[in-house]
Amino acid sequence: MIGLKSIAKTALALSACGAIFSGCSSDDQQSAENVLPRSETLYLSGQQWGAPATFNPLAESWMAAWPIGGRFNLVYEPLLTYNTLTGETEPLLGSLVEELSNNDSIVVDLNPAAKWSDGVQVNSNDVIFMFTKGSINTTEQISAIHVDTLEPAGEDKAVRERLSFIVAKDKRNNPLSVRDLLQAIRIAPAHIFNKLIAESSFDEVKKLMMDKDIVVSGPYTIHDYSANKITLIRRDDYWGNAALHEGKLPAPKYIVHPIYKNNEHNTIAMREGKLDASMSFIPRIWHKKGAGVHTWYDDAPYFQPGAMPMLMINTLKEPLNDKRFRRALAAAIDYNAIRTFAVSNYSSQIKPGLIIPTKLEGKYINDEDCQKFGVDVNITDEAKRTAAVKQMLSEAGYKSVFNDDGSLNHMENAKGEKIPTLFITCPAGWTDWEAIVTIAVEGMRKAGIDIREGFVDGGQYWPAMGMGNFDLVMHKPTADVSPSLPWSRFNEVISSRDWQPLGAWAGTNIGRYNQPGTPGFRPEIDSLLSAIPLMTDEDAKAQAYRELNRIFMEDQPAIPLVYLPEQFYEYSDRVWTNWPNEKNPYAPQQLPWVASGTKILWNLKLSK
Repeated sequence: MIGLKSIAKTALALSACGAIFSGCSSDDQQSAENVLPRSETLYLSGQQWGAPATFNPLAESWMAAWPIGGRFNLVYEPLLTYNTLTGETEPLLGSLVEELSNNDSIVVDLNPAAKWSDGVQVNSNDVIFMFTKGSINTTEQISAIHVDTLEPAGEDKAVRERLSFIVAKDKRNNPLSVRDLLQAIRIAPAHIFNKLIAESSFDEVKKLMMDKDIVVSGPYTIHDYSANKITLIRRDDYWGNAALHEGKLPAPKYIVHPIYKNNEHNTIAMREGKLDASMSFIPRIWHKKGAGVHTWYDDAPYFQPGAMPMLMINTLKEPLNDKRFRRALAAAIDYNAIRTFAVSNYSSQIKPGLIIPTKLEGKYINDEDCQKFGVDVNITDEAKRTAAVKQMLSEAGYKSVFNDDGSLNHMENAKGEKIPTLFITCPAGWTDWEAIVTIAVEGMRKAGIDIREGFVDGGQYWPAMGMGNFDLVMHKPTADVSPSLPWSRFNEVISSRDWQPLGAWAGTNIGRYNQPGTPGFRPEIDSLLSAIPLMTDEDAKAQAYRELNRIFMEDQPAIPLVYLPEQFYEYSDRVWTNWPNEKNPYAPQQLPWVASGTKILWNLKLSK
């Protein structure tokens, strides 16, 4: 399953950032920007924070640089894209045949117009190559790929192929995961890579940089790169211009991703008009409007919600193995302060549970259950909130010992034993997350919970998450909006199907909740997670999600903190205009390199 794979990419970027940029000056950046005509160049940022390691599509996703390693469509393309605004699956290299797709197979017709940059038609061999030899293991979701040749349509003599992705019934049996994969896996040219592999080996080919004279299917290709920037150049013979965009070319000839030292440099570039769009966190965005910086909404919350940062709890460690204590932790937090101060009002009021109140998944929220089973996340009166938490702790048998000056000294359990100080592990330098943790710790300590901030560098943070070496840890499960939500969020947080002990790497359920074989094991969780992807009745699905959400609120194995966008979407109209927003929603709030957001490139216009 896809769990923590994407996080290691950030770890590599964080560890590299300081060394790479210690000698990089603003003059160097300005010189780099002056090389290309500003009227032909789009500057985007927020994905690459270190020097590019490889552009090889066979490399592990966390190793490959922008725009290769993530869900990027500019150089290598997936079969389909997901429109997070409408919830619709849109065509790219292929199109979804919905009427033929079901719980047994997902059917895709390859676009006969799709061609590689060397003129070879994109075909089923390319797809099978990436689904069987690529960096993502698909065998748990897909048991086979069946290929049928269709009759040519009209005067078009190009080969038309239909691919049926057979759901692995004896393994995950999850058509939702298959739909996710069809949009997550970028297709590479089998005729190129098979030749390279035959000349050496697969492992050796994976080590190639793949930065020169590459064969691609996307609208751009690698033009140049350094420790300071990555530059793409438009392919005017891109197959999709005619097949998908009525013969138009993307507006920018060049796309540049400057590599900044930190978010502050990113913010300055946006304010000065040197950057056209970014997915980095920019605090108090309303102060930047005078400089032509905009977001999806003109006013708070400025962004559409798509992800849910939370505190993952090590449920194997005392007293965190007590759900009463975990609920007290959740009840002690000032969620209004987090929303207002930590994330600059970029979130609506949070609700208990694991479902985000959006158009795509909000229909599964039951407000009556939230009030009945969830902790009260709406208390703004500090004294009232603190008193409520102290009562919860007392009823659970915990005692808080305070100093004469009123500060917290320590906690004791029901046996009178001192409880060691707990820590919240969080990446140092992630300013919004640091602020969230600080506010959470303040509320908990005032209520008598002995807990502290644990800000660490990326080299400590990512391994700690996977191995379970934490008390509580900041994490953003299923950060990408995909067809499988909210199922995939529940699966990543509470599924015990792939449960791993402490010290073994866990890609899902990093809090080790609901350990199989223990007295408190709740088998209904995995039963519901197995059943939901196969449900076709919407009422039955809503009831199943209601039950999962109720269990989560009762047991509180993690603490959702705030709603944030899938990616921050800030754009400047000083050079390029016609960006999508609430009033002009022709594309989702995504930078024009991912999923359906790439259509922005064909709609941008130069500012007059």
